[in-house]
Amino acid sequence: MQSQQGGLIGAIEAGGTKFICALAQVDGTILARARIDTRTPTECFPEVTAFFRAAEVDHGPIAAFGVASFGPIDIDPASPAYGTFTTTPKPGWQGARFHDLLDPFDTPFVVDTDVNGAALGEWLQGAGQGARSLAYTTIGTGVGTGVLRDGRSLMGFSHYEMGHIHPAHDRARDPFDGVCPYHGNCLEGLAAGPAILKRWGTSLDHLADDTDKLDLIGGYIADLAANLVLMHMPDRLIFGGGVSKAPGLIDVVRRRTAARLNGYVSHPLLDAGLENYIVTPGLGDDAGIVGAIELGRQALSR
Repeated sequence: MQSQQGGLIGAIEAGGTKFICALAQVDGTILARARIDTRTPTECFPEVTAFFRAAEVDHGPIAAFGVASFGPIDIDPASPAYGTFTTTPKPGWQGARFHDLLDPFDTPFVVDTDVNGAALGEWLQGAGQGARSLAYTTIGTGVGTGVLRDGRSLMGFSHYEMGHIHPAHDRARDPFDGVCPYHGNCLEGLAAGPAILKRWGTSLDHLADDTDKLDLIGGYIADLAANLVLMHMPDRLIFGGGVSKAPGLIDVVRRRTAARLNGYVSHPLLDAGLENYIVTPGLGDDAGIVGAIELGRQALSR
């Protein structure tokens, strides 16, 4: 059967490890869902197509698609390379195009970053509800930040790359060179999951009792948090991803961010201890697909 709201939305949360695909009604009700390993485009795209074709048979035609994808990827709708992966280090994906996947469906689609998609999901249904502006940061395999205002993601000539700022790096305390293939000791190179694993041989959640290690990583993340406040003044900061789940880390980020700002920015939103300002996701792992559905709604409205 077909949605009474005038069509169905195909939603894709494209991650470096897996694609989450969903067919949803315009009100967000998910009718079908699948997990597909990312691998290479020639392996992944046909399985994604097969899922949506089968879902159309069961539920009706797709009216629009929303895609929240890993990157770097061109998200400028005016660009001839819109929806094309650019300098991504993931083997086989540089130059891959979502047009190749979605053009055969002959429907409008919107492509945005995975963090912008997660930010949209949290703004709609999670920890970002009630905020006019917010910044959502994921810290996992990589580090990325999406910034929203009034439910729309912000960008310049391309999407933001907050994970590649350079935090203060005291080499006497942390002699680690970093793992980013482009910048070495940028935030992603120092604080993402692969950096923690290479430095200490395990994930941060297994090191939560080591206050020095927790403080080190929390300090790097706090540099980003303070910069987000100074550059964007969002109503709320949300930190998700596997690294952010380490017990006690968010408390360190709050404390170190307050120390970085040092009272310079004064506003009622910046509550004492930043417990209401720096928060964790409310939707958990579902933020991305909820955001991808919203991107599909945006495609329908254009």
